[in-house]
Amino acid sequence: MKVLVIGRGGREHAIVHKVALSKHNPTIYAAPGNAGMNANLVNINEEDKEALLKFALEEKIDLTIVGPEASLATGIVDLFTENGLRIFGPKKNAAIIEGSKKFAKDLMKKYNIPTAKYESFDDFDSAKAYLDKIGAPIVIKYDGLAAGKGVVVALNYDDALAALKDMLLDNKYGKANVVMEEYLEGPEFSLMAFVNGKNVYPMVLAQDHKRAYDNDLGPNTGGMGAYSPVSLITDEDLDFAIKEIMNKTAEAMVLENRSFLGVLYGGLMKTKNGVKVIEFNARFGDPETEVVLPRLESDIIDVINDLIDEKEVTLKWSKEKTLGVVMASIGYPNDYKKGFEIKGVDPNDTIYHMGTAIKDGKLVTNGGRVLLVVGKGSTMKEAQENAYQKVSKIECENLFYRKDIGYQVIK
Repeated sequence: MKVLVIGRGGREHAIVHKVALSKHNPTIYAAPGNAGMNANLVNINEEDKEALLKFALEEKIDLTIVGPEASLATGIVDLFTENGLRIFGPKKNAAIIEGSKKFAKDLMKKYNIPTAKYESFDDFDSAKAYLDKIGAPIVIKYDGLAAGKGVVVALNYDDALAALKDMLLDNKYGKANVVMEEYLEGPEFSLMAFVNGKNVYPMVLAQDHKRAYDNDLGPNTGGMGAYSPVSLITDEDLDFAIKEIMNKTAEAMVLENRSFLGVLYGGLMKTKNGVKVIEFNARFGDPETEVVLPRLESDIIDVINDLIDEKEVTLKWSKEKTLGVVMASIGYPNDYKKGFEIKGVDPNDTIYHMGTAIKDGKLVTNGGRVLLVVGKGSTMKEAQENAYQKVSKIECENLFYRKDIGYQVIK
């Protein structure tokens, strides 16, 4: 069996790692992949859908798994499906649930799915007038894909105004609307689910840490670490999230003729008024995938094939706790340098490469987020200690990491 995983980051590394454990003993290809993957690396950009199609047809790939949102936004699933290839991910008209914040908010409003109050704007003057009226704190979101960086939680007026200027005057992420949302408070958590149409199979919960520095200080990032499970969320919270958010959203997408196949990611918050949606993604989350998939005991190839074939899906999860620490380039999420040598990465440890490369035979930094180091244990404290013990063995002069991942649940 031949499996192609599209993408190059830690999420895709975790997928490759899980696919490699399948009883089907697959031959794995990764496009373009990364230096840590135990796979055949294919030098094709993840957004080059025509080249990926040509490769998949020539190699007679049996199953393709799409990692990044940028690939989904190109319509790669539509293209592969039209050419008779088996591929896991939503079609372009369903991936819009991540590709457009406005679409997602409008969908939730229409189908009474709990989320923050909002307005959307396509010009600076109207947006500023709304800000003048509402004030801060406020959340400002760029309406398109921005690699996890197009969200500003503005605690004061000046920060909000600067965000509007970035997005609407300077087109920092491209030209698009902005969504301005009511500021909500409470612990955030991530609920991913395998979905096909109205069939929703929830995964175990995870929580990531968005801020760059300890004590949740510094700028928002794509995530500096994560852990699973999330003891702050009760069974009642989870039941509500599954029934009133994930199930209703999947049904809403069917009713909108945008039936969803793939992983629906719910970025949720437990507010004083109940669980609400912060955002939806149309694929495995990152870094949550790196702490969720290690707990999946079911064969991921069976899970995906059963889902595609609309068969009943059974998910079995380990009771083991997992905690992952991101090691990032100094300067991330802003400007940073690449090419620093990394030593001490033990191939026997669960370490997912997010932004690495091989240069002159040496492992070097090649991105903002570079490595995600996973610790496991029967308790979260044990998982945390295990993760940081592995981190301490890694040497690189240009990496930093948070020292408090999991602090909310480990006192």
